[in-house]
Amino acid sequence: MSSRAIGIDIGGTGIKGALVDLDSGELLSDRLKKPTPEGGEPDAIVAVVKQLVDELAGETLNGDAVPVGVCFPAVVIDGHTMSAANVSKKWIGLAAEELFEKALGRDIHFVNDADAAGVAELRYGAAKGERGVVLLTTLGTGIGTALINDGVLVPNTELGHLEIDGHDAETKASYAAKERHEWDWDKWAKKLQRYYETIEALFSPALIIVGGGVSKHHEEFLPRLVLRAKIVPAKLRNNAGILGAAALTSMGHVAGHGGGPLHSTTAS
Repeated sequence: MSSRAIGIDIGGTGIKGALVDLDSGELLSDRLKKPTPEGGEPDAIVAVVKQLVDELAGETLNGDAVPVGVCFPAVVIDGHTMSAANVSKKWIGLAAEELFEKALGRDIHFVNDADAAGVAELRYGAAKGERGVVLLTTLGTGIGTALINDGVLVPNTELGHLEIDGHDAETKASYAAKERHEWDWDKWAKKLQRYYETIEALFSPALIIVGGGVSKHHEEFLPRLVLRAKIVPAKLRNNAGILGAAALTSMGHVAGHGGGPLHSTTAS
C-alpha cells in the first residue's frame, strides 16, 4: 500500500490539491489551488481536477501508482452526488465518481467534503485516539458535519440542517449568519449554544470539533459555550479536506459507498 496519496478538495470558490504523506499527514508538495470555474459545471470542474492531479502526479517518480482521493460539497452515495452546495445543480444525481475516474484514467476515492475533514481530524488532528462519539462541525456559509463513533465514520450527516426553534439550524448558527446579521461574538455564541446543546441532546458526543475559517478565532466564542462535551478547535483547518481525501485511499471504504465502514486504527 502506498504511503503517499494525492488529495483534492473541491469547493465553491477554489479547488485545492497536494501530495500527502499518509503516515505523518504532512504535505509533500506545495498546496496547489485553482479557482472553481464560474457556474461550477461538472465538465469544467473535472477538467481542473485533472490539471491538478497531472501536476501533482508529475512530482512523483511513479505518478500513475499514487492513489487519489477527492472530496466534494455534496452528499455522496454510491459515487453519485445527491446534492450540490455552491456548484451547478447539474451535479445532483450525477454519477460523479465515474465521471472523475474516466477523465483521470484511474480509480479514485470520492467523499463528501465535511466527511473528509472529519477523517483528517480523526487520523491526524483533534480526534486522533478519541473513543466514543465525535462530531466535527465546519462553521462557514452553512454548517457541515462529520459524525464518528469509535473511529468509524457515519457518512453524509447533514446536521447543519436540523430544525431548531422552527428554523434550519445553519440559518441561525453558521458564520455566514453572524456576518449577515452583524452579530458580535456574544450574540453569535448564544446561537451556537442553542445549536450545540441540541446536538448534545440528540447524539451525546464526547468531543465536538469546530472547524471552518472562523475556528482561528476560537478563543472569541468557544469559551462562551457551556456544554457537557469537550469542545475544541479543529487542528487542520484549510488542509483538512486534502488530508482527509488522501487518507481515504488507505482507510478502506465509507459505509454505504461500497464495502465495509471506513475506520481508523488510531481510535482503537
